[in-house]
Amino acid sequence: MTTITADIRFAETTDADCLARVHAEAWREAYAGIVPYRALDAMIRRRHAGWWTRTLKAGAGILVCEYAGQVIGYATLGRNRTRALDVESEIYELYLEPSFQGIGFGGRLFKAAREILSRDGSEGLVVWALADNHRAMAFYHAMGGKDLAEGRETFDGQELAKIAFLWS
Repeated sequence: MTTITADIRFAETTDADCLARVHAEAWREAYAGIVPYRALDAMIRRRHAGWWTRTLKAGAGILVCEYAGQVIGYATLGRNRTRALDVESEIYELYLEPSFQGIGFGGRLFKAAREILSRDGSEGLVVWALADNHRAMAFYHAMGGKDLAEGRETFDGQELAKIAFLWS
């Protein structure tokens, strides 16, 4: 059995171009046909390298996953933003370049993010996923998440269901 190794570390401002690239590729893959095109395109354009640089300088918790010296994924994490859910932490985003999905990097990135949040003393974790994003739904189920809450998100006038996955 071959073991694929990856480095997971906190992002630095020098990663901004890579984060913008991974974000654009992953979001196009994940949300094409789910999120209306204009809304998706606007969200991708808004997350250019300058946006990532400012976000990192502001102290955002962002992990990157590197393989062979190249950033291939990222996760953003912090405090839970949904008061109705009795958990303290949240993984806001977890994305990989499409060509690196399905081979274990996402699981490693998720586990690293969860470990960091737990080590910081946070109890419980939530991750939201659009219900029509079947790959994300399957991933969070496989990671042991329990889909215990539903919400709605509006994109360019189209309302989509989202599911909260919880870990205690």
